[in-house]
Amino acid sequence: MTAVRQSRRRSGPTVARGSTRPTSRDVARAAGVSQAAVSLVLGGKWRGRVSETTAERVRRAAHDLGYRPNLAARNLRLGRTRTVLLVVPALTAEFFAGVYTGAARVAAEHGFGVVLYPSPEGIGPAPDPFASAQAALDGVIASSMAADALTAIRGDQLPLVMLDSDPEGSTGAATVNLDIADGVRQVADHLLALGHRRFLHLAAGVASWTFELRARELAARLATVPGTELRTTHAPLSIEDARTATEAALTGPGPRPTALVCDDDKLAAGAYKALRRLGLRIPEDLSVTGLDDLALATAIDPELTTVRLDAELFGERGMRALLDVLDGREPQRDDIPVELVVRGSTAPPR
Repeated sequence: MTAVRQSRRRSGPTVARGSTRPTSRDVARAAGVSQAAVSLVLGGKWRGRVSETTAERVRRAAHDLGYRPNLAARNLRLGRTRTVLLVVPALTAEFFAGVYTGAARVAAEHGFGVVLYPSPEGIGPAPDPFASAQAALDGVIASSMAADALTAIRGDQLPLVMLDSDPEGSTGAATVNLDIADGVRQVADHLLALGHRRFLHLAAGVASWTFELRARELAARLATVPGTELRTTHAPLSIEDARTATEAALTGPGPRPTALVCDDDKLAAGAYKALRRLGLRIPEDLSVTGLDDLALATAIDPELTTVRLDAELFGERGMRALLDVLDGREPQRDDIPVELVVRGSTAPPR
């Protein structure tokens, strides 16, 4: 037994006699620092208070000892569950799957879990998934399209970060947005540069700030160029509804547009079906654009010109903003850049 203890002393730090698992006191002793310093380093709050050299020594000692913080005791002390609710319009939407992936990745780095909660039918109130959301959660991240669900789950009474929401009218402690307005301007400028002047806007029939913003920006940008015409038709966010709305708009009276601007890629896919039924070619007879850059954008033919939105980065930023709110820090405020991806669905008008 003595030989074993001597061998352990030679190989690295040891756990205090009688301990069943290493404690922060053991880490402090092995690293030659106070328990307070261990708490700061392992809690990620050491910068400006502990040197990099000391922090590394603490991390190494914790690793060598196999130390793991007692999160249950820590959470009880802090009054936290380390659980966050992510409220999205629908689980079947590829974009929101990316948002969840990004949010969960950052959450895991900080010892948090993320519960994904869809608002029924994409919008509207939803039942409380917990006996008491306020008791079970530390905070909520919610898309503007699912905001109506917050009242039912009392999420608006918790630390709240809103995604894709009006920063001026948000009820959240922080708002994280993609630069959708710039994305719409990039689409408009691309089509105008190709020579298009007659536009049809296939708008999402959803009462949401993000879709209202798209309509406003498109109209404002086109109005700066003399001779442009803009018509708008609305459709629910489904391929078949988009097909029906596009067919009706293109078979109505008046000159046919040369460019079709769709609020998202799913609407664009429905427009593709309508154009083929009408015997129209893309982009020879009509240029088509989307917004999202889903996998669908490269599955249709020709591949779709669209605006790439980084859904995972969106989720990451949302989770980081909530962590900032919980820790009393000021969240990052700038919008996330977006990028126009030009593919085969756009060309100069004939």
